[in-house]
Amino acid sequence: MKANRAGSVGIVVELRLLGPVELSVQGRTIEVGPPQRRTVLAALAVDSGRPVPVDVLIMRVWGAEAPDGARRALHAHVARLRRLCERTAPAGAPLRLVRRSGGYLLEALPEQVDVHRFRQLADRAREAGRPDGERAALLREALGVWRGEPLAGLSGPWVARVREAWRRQHVDAAVAWAHAEVRVSDPVSVIGPLTELLDEYPLVEPLAEALMRALRAAGRGAEALDAYAAVRRRLAEELGVDPGAELRKIHEAILRGGAAEPVVPVPSGTPERAAPPARPPSGAAAWPGTLPGQLPMGVQGFTGRDHELAELEDIFAAAAGQPSAVVITAVSGTAGVGKTALALHWARRAQHAFPDGQLFVNLRGFAPGGSVMGPAEAVRGFLDALGVPPARIPVGLEAQVGLYRSLLTGRRVLVVLDNVRDAEQVRPLLPGAPGCLALITSRRSLTGLVATEGARLVTLGLLGPREARELLVVRLGAHRVTADPDAVREIIGRCAGLPLALAIVAARAAAQPDLPLAALAAELRRADGRLDALDGGEASSEVRAVFSWSYQALDPQTARLFRLLALHPGPSAALPAIAALAGLPAARAGALVRDLVRGHLLTEQPAGRYAFHDLLRAYAAELVAAHDDEEARRNAARRVFDHYLHTARVADALVTPRAEPAPRPDAQEGALVEELSDHRQAQAWFAAERPVLLAAVEQARSTGFPGHSWRLASALTTHLDRHGHWRALSAAHTTALAAARRGGDAVGQAEALRGLGLAADRLDRPDEARAHYLGALELFGEAGSHAGQARVHQHLSRMSEAQGRHRQALGHAHDSLAHHRAAGDLAGQSAALNHIGWILAQLGDHQEALAHCRRALEPARRTGDLNGQAHIQDSLGYIHDRLGRHAEALDHYEQAVVLFHQTGDRHGEAAALLCLGDLHDTAGRPLPARTAWARALALTAELGVPELDPLRVRLRERLDADAARAPAAQRPRPAPA
Repeated sequence: MKANRAGSVGIVVELRLLGPVELSVQGRTIEVGPPQRRTVLAALAVDSGRPVPVDVLIMRVWGAEAPDGARRALHAHVARLRRLCERTAPAGAPLRLVRRSGGYLLEALPEQVDVHRFRQLADRAREAGRPDGERAALLREALGVWRGEPLAGLSGPWVARVREAWRRQHVDAAVAWAHAEVRVSDPVSVIGPLTELLDEYPLVEPLAEALMRALRAAGRGAEALDAYAAVRRRLAEELGVDPGAELRKIHEAILRGGAAEPVVPVPSGTPERAAPPARPPSGAAAWPGTLPGQLPMGVQGFTGRDHELAELEDIFAAAAGQPSAVVITAVSGTAGVGKTALALHWARRAQHAFPDGQLFVNLRGFAPGGSVMGPAEAVRGFLDALGVPPARIPVGLEAQVGLYRSLLTGRRVLVVLDNVRDAEQVRPLLPGAPGCLALITSRRSLTGLVATEGARLVTLGLLGPREARELLVVRLGAHRVTADPDAVREIIGRCAGLPLALAIVAARAAAQPDLPLAALAAELRRADGRLDALDGGEASSEVRAVFSWSYQALDPQTARLFRLLALHPGPSAALPAIAALAGLPAARAGALVRDLVRGHLLTEQPAGRYAFHDLLRAYAAELVAAHDDEEARRNAARRVFDHYLHTARVADALVTPRAEPAPRPDAQEGALVEELSDHRQAQAWFAAERPVLLAAVEQARSTGFPGHSWRLASALTTHLDRHGHWRALSAAHTTALAAARRGGDAVGQAEALRGLGLAADRLDRPDEARAHYLGALELFGEAGSHAGQARVHQHLSRMSEAQGRHRQALGHAHDSLAHHRAAGDLAGQSAALNHIGWILAQLGDHQEALAHCRRALEPARRTGDLNGQAHIQDSLGYIHDRLGRHAEALDHYEQAVVLFHQTGDRHGEAAALLCLGDLHDTAGRPLPARTAWARALALTAELGVPELDPLRVRLRERLDADAARAPAAQRPRPAPA
């Protein structure tokens, strides 16, 4: 057999996707047709050997907005491709396109499709124990399959997604090949290819690391240092981060003049035996310093699943020998089958192999009530867990994903993505860093991740009789289980091996040690029906009957609470909210909750929160609809919405005291409002309840509480804004606007438009922001809401000032002050007076500015607005400095620093310290100046402010100039090594 142009020996017919989409027959390229037909061929080829449903093909070729004629066009393209295969494939060459069960199947050997051949070679190279020479040869052959940009000339969301995933696999293979070649003493051969790839992917640190190692091994250390400087500069400019640990380590080794540590494959074996790499240096700028440990508690008494655990360990061990691999494993199975329990059990066994931390998120893919978590919320949660300050988090999802993946570069982090709905939900959360592992659970088989991300799938079935019996033995003891084998067999059969059902049976049996297991089996036998909420009827078990045992064992008050919990917005609830839902005192509600936890009808989570399993929520929803009338359900929902709204208003007032745009209805009796004493407690409450509050905004709208919907969104506004959750802010107020319009509430519509304007302003959409603000202003005016008009004028003033329109900003600030006065809002008046003073100072009218800022102090003190006082002191310091009154300026800046520190506003504190240092420097006091600047610089580092941020640049300039002019004896001594 001849070699084709790609160098694939023995392949007569080849489909080429790693470059332009082509069909090659005996080395001759056959014309496939227009781009759309080539896309159809590619959509079939990525799953060659497996049938692809028609709907999936349409989605891949035309996207979510497929035209009406897409199905007809697809059939036409397939017919032409089928004829093309029949006409061109020589006798005996296996290439056929056939119809299969609602879709089409491309019959081809894996080595006939270049992307599959590439993966086969790369997988063989990763096999444990393979010599480096063979590893390098296999990877060299794999890389030779590539002919350019994958799927060149094609477009569309699916094409872009697949192309990006294949590019990552290409880079991984190139890095692994380079390491293998360096280990067999052939570094020169990899320098050129790596340099070209690094030009194409300038922010991929493993590429830079491999190139530096090759240059160092080839005796070209100066070029390696140049490569490090270039990648460091690009990382700072593009992402605002420093290089990761591995890059810094080889850089330091080259500077010392010694050989860099060789790249050694991780030994094969189970995760328990794998040697973890060293942690990154503490305080590295690219790593915020927080090692996340988010894994929840595993299931006590976990048993069985030996085959699946071994499969997970084999996947991990196979990838461990390939330093450039990112392992993606998806565990799928029906509801209640124990996917999360398996994932957490394995993760806790393997967590020592991930010394840089473990991330966990429940994406609520199948949560009732539509509270599915989007990728934007999840990745933002990961950035928070990694210790990234809000000021450093970029605005867009793409940029946030880029920062998240950059932080994982060069580190070993386990990412557990639980309860995933589909591949689209999870793709942005996959790490891009070698050495990391993503472990996914879903009720669906995420086959799309196989084609694009190279994921490995593990299917979790129902427990077999042996494993089911082991579960009962662990929970009930061997003596009781062996005493009645017939009853045990019937219980296992009736529960169909569903772990959740078996666990509840075991819980009831454990709670009644004198109850014969035969009695439980008889109850199951008599029960009819099954829980309709099971996902598509995937498991045929009388789960409802099993749940009913735990429910029927409850006293009436506990049973009522269980039912009412189905009305909670989710995903989890703290005890005060549960008490409000039931209309009970917190102590009594706590006792009932403990009964539910003991009966396995509720799960206790860290930090005193409680959650349902999805099936139990569905069961509770059935019960509350059947046993509680409309009035009872509506009163319970009203109480829990009142609880969240009134507590959120207390928290919001502690963060920023402002008048509300409209009077708030009184809370219903029994709606327990949490007591919060200061801004720290308020911020902590908002952080813990944010997912619930966002879900409550939507649930209040959909269940007939429009006033609660927009008021909840309003109460969330300041928190979401200050912590950079601007997309969530926009989504909440979009829902709030729909609710207010449905309820005909003009003030609610205005407040929602204000929130939408603020979100658009933060997301750098000024025209959209201004349109929303003006719409809000008009509606607030019609409703006579001075508080609302004051807030909107305040936003317009700040936006105008940022655009350099100081006169326009001044006009809005005066309007804001007038409306704050009409509303009787002292804190608002203080903020407006200070803002007027600040703008006047920018315009050079310092005396008038001073008068306004001084007038602002008294109402800020009366209302206890510490952050407002800090900003006023900062303004007064600026004005006195411009007036040449340096002693007064110094005093005001010192007060501003203290107040900013008390309120936790670190950025404001750093800015005030910069000005304080400048004043000391002007007065000829170098030591206190240097101390202030150094404190400010330390705060910016703590916040993660990028190197190129203006504040940080100015601070470094001050300290560098001070060091240059200070006598040697006065300079700070270097820190000991």
